[in-house]
Amino acid sequence: MEEKVFSRTRGLTGKPFHYCPGCTHGIIHRLIAETLSELDILDTAIGVSPVGCTYNNYEYFACDMIQAAHGRAPAVATGVKRVLPGSMVFTYQGDGDLAAIGTAEIVHAAARGEKICTFFVNNAVYGMTSGQMAPTTLLGQKTTTSPFGRSAAVQGYPINVSEMLATLQGAVFIERVAVNSVRNINRAKQAIRKAFKVQQAGLGFAMVEILSTCPTNWGKDPVSALKWVDEAMIRQYPLGVFRGQEIEVGD
Repeated sequence: MEEKVFSRTRGLTGKPFHYCPGCTHGIIHRLIAETLSELDILDTAIGVSPVGCTYNNYEYFACDMIQAAHGRAPAVATGVKRVLPGSMVFTYQGDGDLAAIGTAEIVHAAARGEKICTFFVNNAVYGMTSGQMAPTTLLGQKTTTSPFGRSAAVQGYPINVSEMLATLQGAVFIERVAVNSVRNINRAKQAIRKAFKVQQAGLGFAMVEILSTCPTNWGKDPVSALKWVDEAMIRQYPLGVFRGQEIEVGD
């Protein structure tokens, strides 16, 4: 007799993902959706979609979702959480959305200690708009707007968002993870779970930065893209907890 060992989480709808082959947005969606279901908070969860590759993730998450203007997801989430304090509010944002046009929004949401979760997907490039340089693009990395490689003298240095936000008192939990291996995927889910538990406990702002792949705009095949996360991205963006290591939120 065959035994069923895996099934689709009820935290996701049945709509197929639209992402490019090798993109890890789908993995991140599943981890968030599984956590919402396992913590039994799916019915009270409200997600905020930004602009970018994940603009339509309201079609994938089986909870209430709101579409925000480019970069404004933390502001929208702040309003939702303050009006509906019993809801579980999260934003899902890319590096162009969060670390460029939305920099002020995320900094001040963290500084205020807004009781929301932010899931920050960092793939070091603008994915949806043809691969332009992002605030998180690595030094030497070629993009459509840095065809000779990012130069510190010309385009400045990459922004390490987690390290920056960890300096703010209102940010109670900040962790950077990756989803390029089974081991890292498991750690990413633990971080996502902790972020929601921090919100449940009413402790303050929580953010999980997730290093993700963009094979299409990196010019790599899916396997090479996973390796590049290890070989290049983690050097600039080391994994770990930057604030809140001591927080115990239980299982």
